Amino acid sequence: MKTAVPVSAPAALDAEQRYRRIAAFTLLGVTLVRLFWLAGNPIDLYPDEAQYWLWSLHPALGYFSKPPLTPWIIRATTAAFGADEFGIRIASPVLHFLTGLVIFATARRLYDARIACWSAVVYVTLPAVSLSAAIISTDVPLLLCWAMALYAFVRAREERVGSAAWRRWWLAVGAAAGFGLLAKYAMAYWLLSALLLVLAVPGERRQLPGILGASALAVLVYLPNFWWNWTHGFVSYRHTEANANLTGSLIHPGHFLEFFSSQFGVFGPILFAALLALVILRPRRLAEPRARLLAIFALPSLAMMLVVSFLSRAHPNWAAPTYVSATILVVAFLAEKGRTLLLAASIGIHVAAAIFVVEAPAASAALGHPLPARFDLLHRVRGWHTLGRSVGDMLLRRPGVILLADSRETLAALIYYVRPHPFDAAIWNPGGGVRNGFEMTTDLNRLVGRDFLFVSESELPPQVTSRFAAVTAVSHITIPLDPDFARRYFLYDAKGFKGYR
Repeated sequence: MKTAVPVSAPAALDAEQRYRRIAAFTLLGVTLVRLFWLAGNPIDLYPDEAQYWLWSLHPALGYFSKPPLTPWIIRATTAAFGADEFGIRIASPVLHFLTGLVIFATARRLYDARIACWSAVVYVTLPAVSLSAAIISTDVPLLLCWAMALYAFVRAREERVGSAAWRRWWLAVGAAAGFGLLAKYAMAYWLLSALLLVLAVPGERRQLPGILGASALAVLVYLPNFWWNWTHGFVSYRHTEANANLTGSLIHPGHFLEFFSSQFGVFGPILFAALLALVILRPRRLAEPRARLLAIFALPSLAMMLVVSFLSRAHPNWAAPTYVSATILVVAFLAEKGRTLLLAASIGIHVAAAIFVVEAPAASAALGHPLPARFDLLHRVRGWHTLGRSVGDMLLRRPGVILLADSRETLAALIYYVRPHPFDAAIWNPGGGVRNGFEMTTDLNRLVGRDFLFVSESELPPQVTSRFAAVTAVSHITIPLDPDFARRYFLYDAKGFKGYR
């Protein structure tokens, strides 16, 4: 029989410091690489990013499809670094760095510095995080707020109920959740998960006053956006409901399989497989208090998105908050089983995938074999600058003409990439409904008699051309993204707008 050799306090402290340094230097190193890459490779803004930038020029308590935190962040970063692609996106790698630190702190409280180190490094190299760090989206601040709320929740549970420290940590939970709601409405899933844990687990029910108070504070922080929605016909909520698209057929096994398989790419193939193995083959491990806590903040959200994908559709990133606590859960599961080699292999795969996404298109093109667009995850952000330059040249030769487009994405990208920015640009909306932010603010009937440069992804049909005194095709722009795929635009001089009717 072997006798366990006790670890001395100095040795344990040295190990703690070593893991802290590894985590800190890895997070910092990855973040600096991402910042240098963003500065040296200004890939075009995706139309959603361009629209966030446009919103940031007009600070408000809400916007058509999103709460206001992301445009507020862009407002701050562009004021400090300029309104180029780097200035618009710089917050993404920085906020993911902070999220990694918070994940380290959370795992350290629940487990130890070794698991905390692995968790932080795994998170910052996740495929979804690497892709997200290259753009600006509402998921980036959401994940930080989700992680901060989780950490404060863990700390609150450590304190004596009713003590000053207990109240402070619950205030922190409420503040983080409130700002999370201002980032993306999906933060509500965090509050529901916390309430579920407190109500379902007898030992957690003493925390009920804390979670109720934190929820009240979160609602208070979020209240300005609710008021904005109240005064704008609850347009953001209606857009969110429309996104779910639960009014048609409610059986979509193909969408379910597509979403399910996408999660192997979002979380990484090894990690998502390990999460499934834990849930399906080792469910008893989830009864352990720490694992149960982490699972409550991961699995219900993932299950909800799987159901939504089956009933309608779900984008891969909709389950992103799942992987804040799931990262710690899976890392602890594999590390405690002595399978850190799988964690190292997973990190290696994630890093290799990130390098492939960044370098493969240029390398393939240099070899004379352009990478097919379906293998280029960044193909959706390519070509917008080219389109903007071409349209901008045509507008400069048409003083007084207003830019008009029939696509939200096209119009958002053009407003950013055309110089000078055509802030008076309008969207074609004969039906009069409100499906995007441009339709919310544009009334083309006020511009009867004006001339337009009409940009469309298809040839204009007679029911459109008949609304103008004269329509002349002036250009056809093709932006190739690979040998078999290109974006095509048709440009028209549309003179003397008659009105929609």
